[in-house]
Amino acid sequence: MSQNDPNRGRRGNDGPPDLDEIFRGLNARVARLLGAKGAGPGTPPPSPGTAFRGGAGVVGGVLLALWLASGLYVVDAREQGVVLRMGSFNHTTDAGLQWHLPYPFETVEIVNLTEVRSVEIGYRSAAKNRVPEESLMLTEDQNIIDVQLSVQYDIKDAKAFLFLNAVSDADGKDIVKQAAETAIREVVGKNNVDFVLNEGRAQVAAESRRLIQNILDRYGAGIRISKVNINNVQPPEQVLAAFDDAVKAGQDKDKLRNEGVAYANEVVPRARGLAARLVAEAEGYRQQVVSRAEGDAARFSQVLSEYNKAPKVMRDRLYYDMMQQVLNNSTKVVVDQKAGNNLLYLPLDKLIQAATPGANHVTGTEPSPQAAAPQRPEQPSPTQGQPAPKNGRDASRGRDFFGGER
Repeated sequence: MSQNDPNRGRRGNDGPPDLDEIFRGLNARVARLLGAKGAGPGTPPPSPGTAFRGGAGVVGGVLLALWLASGLYVVDAREQGVVLRMGSFNHTTDAGLQWHLPYPFETVEIVNLTEVRSVEIGYRSAAKNRVPEESLMLTEDQNIIDVQLSVQYDIKDAKAFLFLNAVSDADGKDIVKQAAETAIREVVGKNNVDFVLNEGRAQVAAESRRLIQNILDRYGAGIRISKVNINNVQPPEQVLAAFDDAVKAGQDKDKLRNEGVAYANEVVPRARGLAARLVAEAEGYRQQVVSRAEGDAARFSQVLSEYNKAPKVMRDRLYYDMMQQVLNNSTKVVVDQKAGNNLLYLPLDKLIQAATPGANHVTGTEPSPQAAAPQRPEQPSPTQGQPAPKNGRDASRGRDFFGGER
């Protein structure tokens, strides 16, 4: 087909669509949308160049509007937007609908400030998945222990988090992990193994959190450590059995020590109380003896003064008192020498009964020896009616208390 063919540019039944016709239709639709009046019946159709320029302007306007609209973004309440102008920090934006110059002039980074992130040290996902190069640490007393911990953190400064540290991932886990390893090894190296394994876990976690935060603040990382969890602390697997035996022995030692202390707390006060009671009894006995001796001495002084006034009367009185004390609780047998009877009868059964109150009494069916003995007539004594010799005594006479004869 030649260029002067009048049918050139017209679409046949099976030919491609005419480009001018497409632009004219698009221009007409845009004109209707913008409120332009349509051409009258006598108005000649626009030239193909004019139609093309009009369609290109409309398309450019639409593209410009879309480009400007690409600068709109929404910041959530938990987030903060950091606007970068030509790759450098410009300003930060708060929550709400915000706008920045579209790319390539400005870009925006949305940072979640409240999301709690976590990094694991010494293990991965589970305690059995150990990482020995991270978990094995040396204590102050030259022992090796296996420490597994997790560190939870969030972002406190979006600008510092994006620009003032070099991280290998978007969450900053790499820098937190390195700071945590440094801090936990320093804390464990300052304490002995028993403290870290038993009562010092909470203190180790608190001290590690403080050191990690100090390191990150010196780096200007914009990260806040919220919590450090000591998940597992134990000796290495190679010495775990021996260490368990040592721990058990220490527990047995503490148990026996506590039992000894409890026994001492029970026995010592009782012994002290008994000793105090014996001391009090001895003191009371001493006071009693001293008082009695002082009383006897005072009584003897009084008796001596009375004795000096009437010696004979006092000798008799002292003799009677002494004999009363001596004979009061003793069995007595009185022998009458004046009767002149050669056969003496001693009631031994009565004496035995008096000496032993629990002894059996002699039954009354048997005749007494006195009853069975024949009665002998009394014979007058050769000395009857005569005064007794000077050296003789009757039952009521004897030597006085001081050896004199009365």
